[in-house]
Amino acid sequence: MSLIPATVSDGSIIAEVEMGADSSATTVRATVVQASTIFYDTPATLHKAERLLAEAASYGAQLVVFPEAFVGGYPRGSDFGVSIGNRTAKGKEEFRKYHASAIDVPGPEVDRLAAMAGKYKVYLVMGVIERDGYTLYCTVLFFDAQGRYLGKHRKVMPTALERIIWGFGDGSTIPVFETPLGKIGAAICWENKMPLLRMAMYAKGQSLCCISLHDGHIYWFMPSGVEIYCAPTADSREVWQASMTHIALEGGCFVLSANQFCRRKDYPPPPEYVFSGTEDDFNPESVVCAGGSAIISPSGVILAGPNYEGEALISADLDLGDITRAKFDFDVVGHYSRPEILSLTVRDHPISPVTFTSESEKAEKSEVSHR
Repeated sequence: MSLIPATVSDGSIIAEVEMGADSSATTVRATVVQASTIFYDTPATLHKAERLLAEAASYGAQLVVFPEAFVGGYPRGSDFGVSIGNRTAKGKEEFRKYHASAIDVPGPEVDRLAAMAGKYKVYLVMGVIERDGYTLYCTVLFFDAQGRYLGKHRKVMPTALERIIWGFGDGSTIPVFETPLGKIGAAICWENKMPLLRMAMYAKGQSLCCISLHDGHIYWFMPSGVEIYCAPTADSREVWQASMTHIALEGGCFVLSANQFCRRKDYPPPPEYVFSGTEDDFNPESVVCAGGSAIISPSGVILAGPNYEGEALISADLDLGDITRAKFDFDVVGHYSRPEILSLTVRDHPISPVTFTSESEKAEKSEVSHR
């Protein structure tokens, strides 16, 4: 692996590039960004995102993946003043500030991100904190190289204390987008450990096909869906790499895992922001999230990373032929599936807590009038 020299400055980014060996194969240059949010300052974070995106594009990146909650921030160490049966006034004020840092989807920040993708002609996968009224969601946004917003994925299962600040995504935002680079989708952090969600991802993005078995029954299945599996995360433990490698092998897909690299100084100082239970152990240079971003091939080979050294642009050339080679061995929703024994139903329609019968009646009347 060669390192592209970075400019020597306090804000320098290491660009780590692993080149593909077969120049005749169809390849995609992908970059995962390992960098910290500027906490409580969304405009400055967007400015930083554009700087990093421009640098990645200058190295030839066609697809750029940012970490979980990059825009809006991952509130590492904060407990928002919550204990069982009690919420403090200070914690409520912390949530107000966090809510103010989130973005509306659609909204002006989404428009700016779309413009960035179009300006630098890259496909962009961006982790954000989405504000929907007074509920927040940990969300990934997708943009194409023409500067168009494609859609979003909301984290379906926040982990542990994340559940007090983030809502739960439903089955309507588990997209896989068919692009000239391949079929692109995303799952966020520990929801990658959910086997049924992974199965939905592997199957998404293809038309239904049928097989007729010797018992006379006809079974429908979906051939392999996601090909470039993006995994923005906040987990910097070394064991995370095992999960990423397993997904690459199981799904026969490239896995792009992007995490932040953060020091204590990247968050506001105390008492404005306190790392609950560990604040006294930190100085401004203490690493609070060590990154570990990586790119893994469908055969489980680590193409780039994991990087635990600092902010970095971690890149690799993806030989798309590797997907077919891996699927020859194992296609979890194709020739290695047994739908007559094991199957999965995904409820992929939006779920609303309130439904008005008058709206349903209007929709039914409209449908009848158009018949």
